[in-house]
Parts: sequence; structure tokens; C-alpha cells
Amino acid sequence: MNKADFEYLAEFRHQLRRFLRFSEDAVQAEGLTPQQYQLLLQIKGFPGRSWATIGELAERLQAKHHGTVALVSRCESAGLVRRETDPDDKRQVRVHLTDAGERRLMRLARMHRDEL
Repeated sequence: MNKADFEYLAEFRHQLRRFLRFSEDAVQAEGLTPQQYQLLLQIKGFPGRSWATIGELAERLQAKHHGTVALVSRCESAGLVRRETDPDDKRQVRVHLTDAGERRLMRLARMHRDEL
């Protein structure tokens, strides 16, 4: 690797950190935590459907299963998501956005898109 490679990597990390700082500030101003925003975003952005299972969300968030359950519980208490037992596999729980969760996500997603 040469100096230009390091400069490129350093600039990429700098811009990534700037975006993450923007995101943290925007999300907190909306009254959410960054983890809550990420959960809402992953539900809405899950490929091919409008819900995701706890296990899928844990993978997408790169979090432990029990931590994801706790995060979903906090979001459910805040009225942002709702759980539904999978009708085909009673062991699975589907997590859906509520209307309130959808509205808050839309406001934040627009801000993030504009910042990008």
C-alpha cells in the first residue's frame, strides 16, 4: 500500500464518521436512540416484505438475539413497532412498524437521504 491508499482510507473513514455523527444528532433530536432508528430502518428496508423476524433483525443489526429482543421491546413500548406471531411457524415473531413508527422513520430517512 502506498500513501495515496492510506489517504483514501482515512478520508473514507472521516466522511463515514461525519455521516454517523449527523445521524446520531438527528435521531436524538427526534427522541430516538441510534439503535431504535436502525431497527426501524431495517424493518422498513427488509428485502421483499414489510416485516422482519427477530433473528433477521439481529443479523442485520449485527447484535445478539437477546439484545434485539430487548430493543424490540423498548420500541414496542414506545409505540414504534408491533409484534405478531408467525402464522406458519409459531416459534417465530414478526416485527412490523406501527403508523407512528413509520412516520418517525420517514422524517428521519428524508433527512438522511438529503445529507447523503
